[in-house]
Amino acid sequence: MNWGFKITAVFVSFTLLIGFLVYKSVHTKIDLVSTDYYKEELRFQQQIDGTHNANLLSAVKVIQTDSTIVIVFPAELKGAAIEGEAWFYCKTNADFDKKFPIKIDENGIMTLSKKPLLKTNYALKLKWISNNKGYYSEQPVNIQ
Repeated sequence: MNWGFKITAVFVSFTLLIGFLVYKSVHTKIDLVSTDYYKEELRFQQQIDGTHNANLLSAVKVIQTDSTIVIVFPAELKGAAIEGEAWFYCKTNADFDKKFPIKIDENGIMTLSKKPLLKTNYALKLKWISNNKGYYSEQPVNIQ
């Protein structure tokens, strides 16, 4: 093998590598920003106020069992009517996102099945209203 063949082999290898990387980058799905980003930006102050209100209460607890996820709302809201949504937000793929309406029992506990969720990392975003006051809580959840 002479030096001309080696240089040609390096250039061809480099070209194939760059072509492969371009192909993979074009076919990679990236969902890091929501589709209604600007609408969410306008509602951001409500999220800030909701986070402040939730921080005045005891923390929301998330407990996983083999087949369910149990969300325990603050004890201060026990017996109060709660409306809202639990959003399991997957940062890497919007197709994995799941939203559930908040339905609690008399003890302030919400139980969800793991079946509709995939085994991945989620950010659980809880947005609820109780006694005409908005609350917001967010915490990481790793579904196993």
